[in-house]
Amino acid sequence: MNHPAHPELARTGPIAFAGSPIDRADLIRVDPDALAARMDWRAKVLMLDGLLPQIDEMGGLIWGTLADIDSDAELVFLGLLDEKACFAAVPDDGATGPAYAMPRAWAAIQQLSPPDLAIYGGARSLVDWHARHKFCAKCGAGTKPAKGGWQRTCGACGAQHFPRTDPVTIMLVENAEVNGGSLLLGRQPRFPPRSFSALAGFVEPGETIEEAVAREVWEEAGLRVRDVEYIATQPWPFPSQLMIGCYSKTDETDITLDVEELEEARWFSREEVEHAVQHSRGYEGDGTETAFTAPPPTAIAHSLLKWWLEKTK
Repeated sequence: MNHPAHPELARTGPIAFAGSPIDRADLIRVDPDALAARMDWRAKVLMLDGLLPQIDEMGGLIWGTLADIDSDAELVFLGLLDEKACFAAVPDDGATGPAYAMPRAWAAIQQLSPPDLAIYGGARSLVDWHARHKFCAKCGAGTKPAKGGWQRTCGACGAQHFPRTDPVTIMLVENAEVNGGSLLLGRQPRFPPRSFSALAGFVEPGETIEEAVAREVWEEAGLRVRDVEYIATQPWPFPSQLMIGCYSKTDETDITLDVEELEEARWFSREEVEHAVQHSRGYEGDGTETAFTAPPPTAIAHSLLKWWLEKTK
């Protein structure tokens, strides 16, 4: 279940990639005999085209059976759905570029319902990790899946490796004195033209979420923030981050841009944000003229913008 920290967020709709209906069934994944017993004709396999979901004519995920997968394919156990074991096959190659460079992926995921999107997101992160971690980080020897695919074990040195999730802060920065209340949004060079989003950055070792927010805003925009507040999180499978949505305030207005990170950063009024959110669809928007193109509904930045609009009504 997804329990947002703020009641306003509940009115913005579900957070994409969250709320998977799959029971992860940890007791089965750690029991080889129990897992083997589930690998029969009733088992379901999520059909993927590399890392892309295969989607039926109704816009739903396509499920196959174990007979549809190569006998030598590495399988990961996703969990139970309607008491049926669900699996996904590890592709030959993992992710090689940022989410913004995958138009086929965005076209596909925009068709999926929230439950299907959450199932796909979890599966994508897991099989992508396997595809990119077939060798031991300790000794370089090959590794094999264990615990239903929630671990890889090195046969040479015995090292155990586990799927990782990287924490990323993504934050709104508000200045109440600019145009009666405005948000700082930025754009990276890889963004589509006119697209702006909340600033974001990885949490570094030895710092809190609040410290990461303050550091990233200072580094990227030269602004000092205060009153950092947690809003919500989102699992982001490109390749595997936990986006930690936050809100902060600043009393400063002059932006000092880190041109290595951002191409542009600007203050946007509430009216501009509202108009952009109303006409957002994908990273290219819906073609309506707006002050900027807002992040698509599948991004937590979109949810944060809607939360702020609710908050400032």
